[in-house]
Amino acid sequence: MTMLNVPVSDNTLKRLKKLAAGENLSVEEYISRMTDHVASQPSTDFDVIAARILTKNKELYRRLAQ
Repeated sequence: MTMLNVPVSDNTLKRLKKLAAGENLSVEEYISRMTDHVASQPSTDFDVIAARILTKNKELYRRLAQ
């Protein structure tokens, strides 16, 4: 596992400590879980592009389906 050092402001650290404590986690574990969650989400760029392509080619797809 790779370790990262990320500078955060005192206010951010205070907020992270509070959030982590609310989940009964260390700050490190809380941040690790947050980053895993974010990294596992699909890219919104892909969704936007796919929707645009589907809309643009809607008539073509309708004709091909017949």
